[in-house]
Amino acid sequence: MEFLHEIKSSPPIDVVNLKKLITIKNLPKLCSSINSVIKNNISEGVIYCVWGEFRIHREELKYGIRFSMPECPNALAWTITSEKSGQDIVIHCTINKMTHDEDFIQSLKEFVSAWETGISQHLPATPRENINQDA
Repeated sequence: MEFLHEIKSSPPIDVVNLKKLITIKNLPKLCSSINSVIKNNISEGVIYCVWGEFRIHREELKYGIRFSMPECPNALAWTITSEKSGQDIVIHCTINKMTHDEDFIQSLKEFVSAWETGISQHLPATPRENINQDA
């Protein structure tokens, strides 16, 4: 199964800054479904999340980051990527099953939605126009 969300970034975020933002250390800040980081070795670590404690891998891609949980019975993996322009960020989450129980499917939808919310909150702010407040 796969789950997708798209975020419109305005102003755009370049891939270098997206990769700097999405680190294992920052996971609890970026996704409310991830409670804590237990171990962080930059490209691998251990997290505690909505489904329990899991070892996690972080892999840099040309246009973003891929995370995987190698010991997860559902082979959970997700990517956060940006187009060259940096305006569209895609969150793509997969498991190795074609079907699953409804509670787990709902938790995956909430996981991807939590990523969308967390990343949106940490994107550069849209520049505001200077307002002349002369009376």
